[in-house]
Amino acid sequence: MALLSSQRNTAAPTRTTSAPTPAPTPGKLPGLAMAAAGVALAWAVHRLVPAVPMLTAAVVLGIAAAHLPGVRARVRGIGKPGLTLAGKRLMRVGIVLLGLKLSLDDVLGLGWATVVMVVAVVAATFFGTLWLGRRLGLRGDQPLLIATGYSICGASAIGAVSEVSGSDEEDVATSVALVTLCGTLAIAVLPLLHHPLGLGDAQFGRWAGASVHDVGQVVATAQTAGPAALADAVLVKLMRVALLAPLVAAVVVSVRARRARSTGDGAGAGKASGKRPPLVPLFVLGFLAMVAVRTTGWLPGSALDLAQHAQELLLAAALFGLGSAVHLPTLTRTGGRVAALGLCSWIVIAGASYGGVLLTT
Repeated sequence: MALLSSQRNTAAPTRTTSAPTPAPTPGKLPGLAMAAAGVALAWAVHRLVPAVPMLTAAVVLGIAAAHLPGVRARVRGIGKPGLTLAGKRLMRVGIVLLGLKLSLDDVLGLGWATVVMVVAVVAATFFGTLWLGRRLGLRGDQPLLIATGYSICGASAIGAVSEVSGSDEEDVATSVALVTLCGTLAIAVLPLLHHPLGLGDAQFGRWAGASVHDVGQVVATAQTAGPAALADAVLVKLMRVALLAPLVAAVVVSVRARRARSTGDGAGAGKASGKRPPLVPLFVLGFLAMVAVRTTGWLPGSALDLAQHAQELLLAAALFGLGSAVHLPTLTRTGGRVAALGLCSWIVIAGASYGGVLLTT
């Protein structure tokens, strides 16, 4: 019996349990390919309708891709890692190259009065929008991001600040969508106010440069008043872009202080987040380095043209990625408050810059 029992035990099948095989994580290549396709389409739209800047078209196409029935699942599935990479990493490289557009000699050539005016307009718009956004009860970092986008340089500034503030992807996407919409409307609205407001061509260019959000949108708006207006508009706009570096540094200081308060001491702030954010992030240092390089005059015109094309392509890919993260049903939940903040901020920056232009010209 013992032998029989032993044989039965030996013959009994052994049950083995195996852990479920994890689903393969989609790589970044599909999303990057989608971003490249979005850039190509945005370029085509700009070529067909020159009044629509390529960067604006890239954001709109990204939003459309995230909501088209046949494309939405792929964008939010296999495309998400690559599109997220485009929205963050490529944005940083594009911001670095943006510094090659700005020369300190050009800024000083406009005069100190204009420099002071630009700083005042940026400060009034940033702090006014931030205060109102918090009073309206907007979620997360939306007040900070919208204030940054309106006061500095649209979606590029939002991307830079979100990198150091650790903002939620939804907040970033909503802010980019709002700033892009208002900047696009400015292309149609501001030229209609050129003569009714009693502005000369150069004054109109400075007003556009001080009040319109994205560089491409500034160009599309100011070119309606001729080459002189366009030249002044771009210079004033790039002066606002230069303020991106101190703003990012200020946000880093604020983030450090907030973490220190939440943990009770500065050392705990570093432990809570794993690492302390640098006071001036690497891509901002790169931006400042490119400004210095442009100021030296060492780079030939061909190199600057090549850098400009590369910067536009990189930012277009990044904005397509950010646009693909927009979820309109979520946006509609706070749509009224977000729209109210956008309208009020638009009025603030347009009014402050208009008064500043009249005082300095």
